[in-house]
Amino acid sequence: MTRNARTISLVLTAAALGGVARTAAALTVEEAVKMALENNSQIVQANASLLDARSGLYSSYTGLMPRVTADYTRSGSLDSKSRGTRVFGGVPFNIPSQDQEVYSTTPTLSGSWSVLNLTALSDWSSARSGLKAAQLSRKAARQAVALDARGKYYEVVKAIHLARVSSEALRLSRDDERRVRALFTVGSVSRGDLLKAQVRTAQSELDSLARHNGISASRITLATALGVEEMKLGDVDTVLTAETRAYDEAQILAEAERARPDIMAARSQWNAAKASLRAANFGRLPYLWVSGSTDLNPKSTSKTTVAGSNPVSGRFEEDAAYRGQIGVTWNLANGLTNEAAIASSRARVLRAQDAYELLHRNLASEVRQTLLTYREVVEGYNVAQRALDSATENMKLTQQKYNVGSATILELIDAQVQLQTAQSNVVSALAGMRVGEATVEKVRGSGD
Repeated sequence: MTRNARTISLVLTAAALGGVARTAAALTVEEAVKMALENNSQIVQANASLLDARSGLYSSYTGLMPRVTADYTRSGSLDSKSRGTRVFGGVPFNIPSQDQEVYSTTPTLSGSWSVLNLTALSDWSSARSGLKAAQLSRKAARQAVALDARGKYYEVVKAIHLARVSSEALRLSRDDERRVRALFTVGSVSRGDLLKAQVRTAQSELDSLARHNGISASRITLATALGVEEMKLGDVDTVLTAETRAYDEAQILAEAERARPDIMAARSQWNAAKASLRAANFGRLPYLWVSGSTDLNPKSTSKTTVAGSNPVSGRFEEDAAYRGQIGVTWNLANGLTNEAAIASSRARVLRAQDAYELLHRNLASEVRQTLLTYREVVEGYNVAQRALDSATENMKLTQQKYNVGSATILELIDAQVQLQTAQSNVVSALAGMRVGEATVEKVRGSGD
């Protein structure tokens, strides 16, 4: 086998592991990621935050767009038996008892518009940047959830394969114990050798029990990450393959600086905070507004009945009545409300700036650490694969020697243990490589 750019498969150790089974309905890693992106609570919270940000943007439009209202009013009044004295030109007049009915209908269309409000403009800019930040944060959450789902998925696959290795180890331990017992019966080995074989079998039983319990624990963890019940998870595809890849650190760093959604979200949050600070400062300035209204074909009717006289009716109607205003509003003193808003916005700017600079400052180190970890896992696989090759060859040679009587049962048992350990190390390395690949994709700004 070549050292680099090879396709690795546990089929190479299928005989020792008892075979790698795959059913048509088995859950694949991509299906697991899809389930996580649909059900995980982090995604739900990110979607809710996106709705909040969109609501904030819609609210910011209220300070920019004109407001138009339509009213339709039908009113009426009835004065019964009104009477008394009124003075006109210094001369008193007695008003006889009278009844008066008045009805009016007034359709009204009115509107207002802050035509020059710098605070509202800055609020809108802040809300727009906030919406962009929420969208990018949602994308970052999707990438984090996808990486977490992949990691937990391969933990399940690894647990299944390690359980198979431990089951095979238990079977071999029991076979060895039976052989040692038979040899002890005929006096070929000491009682100490038999006790060692019994201890080895007991330890293999404990290891097998722990490995199989580990499958259930890892399945529960995976189901929690996917947002489903463990009983509904079904079988997991246990085919475990990986291909070593060569990554260029400078290229990964450039892609990360350009495409990382969490960094872009932090930058948008910083822009939103700066726009909010501008809005708070503009609150000290006056703003221009206009308003107007029109009554469309208002109508009114009246009926007056004076005691002892016939009723007198009246009607008033006009095509339209127009009114308009233009003005400037300036909040000269508002109880330090502007100062409070400015101080709060400055604090928001400081926090957003620090969050962005922290992510950007640590990006190169994060990329380097991720690639170092991946290369370490790859080298670990190469070492584990060489150890597996050597352990396999050693097992064959020891078995042949044992068959012809030139090796003891203890030497055979040691060779078997070395082979089982090498198989477990290869399984762990393969799972680590798949998780490492997913981590690199997330660091570079993809992987969702």
